[in-house]
Amino acid sequence: MLLVPLITGAAAGNASGERLIQVFLFVAVALGLFCLRTPVEAGLQLSPLRPQNEGERNLIYLSIYIYSSVTLLGLAILMQRAHAYGLLLLGAAAAIAFLFQTVLKRLGRETRMSSQLTGAIALSSTSAGAYYLATGHFGPKSAIIWLANWLLAANQIHFVQLRIHSARAHTIGEKMLQGKGFLLHQAACLLLVALMGRAGWLPALALLAFGPLLVRGFAWFLESPRPLQVHRLGLKELVYAVVFGLFFIAGFHK
Repeated sequence: MLLVPLITGAAAGNASGERLIQVFLFVAVALGLFCLRTPVEAGLQLSPLRPQNEGERNLIYLSIYIYSSVTLLGLAILMQRAHAYGLLLLGAAAAIAFLFQTVLKRLGRETRMSSQLTGAIALSSTSAGAYYLATGHFGPKSAIIWLANWLLAANQIHFVQLRIHSARAHTIGEKMLQGKGFLLHQAACLLLVALMGRAGWLPALALLAFGPLLVRGFAWFLESPRPLQVHRLGLKELVYAVVFGLFFIAGFHK
């Protein structure tokens, strides 16, 4: 959810020369912020991972120092050399999304998927940032690429949650009962993709990147019952994400 948007955004923008260096700096900033979140939450006791002794607290402080240094240094260079002030707006949007995710997580299990979908908004924003630095423009195309990558993440989150919660569903009727929300999500995703194609917001090949995701989502309801293998499910979703990225990038370079 972090690396695929980064790569698709940068590749869609066709970064080269000095802009390629800017993209790599942005990757360092994004990874620094991503890694920074866990020790910060642990230090503030906002996660199950909490320091139990002085050594663990020192490790948290050291991690915060390293990751924040990488992030701030990368941002400083991008602001000074590339004048990438649009990243401040993008960062504010991502911060708000992460704040809402934290609130939703604290409400309990009922809002778990909603919190994951909200967090995916922030993670997929890296696609817009990478495209912005690769092209020097932060406009509607950046927002469309962001939306496309969020749709990918949202579809995968919803499908994995469906598979976990419907592990005991064997018949089509039981799957339909468990997966009504996912079917609505699939339909909404298909509608949005069709609208993006109709408006010409994305190349046709980039739109086809959603095809394997939509097909596997609908096909699951017709599959024969089989035991849930979580690790295999995760690997398959990783493959779908990579395939999506390849089709999406190819659409901008055909």
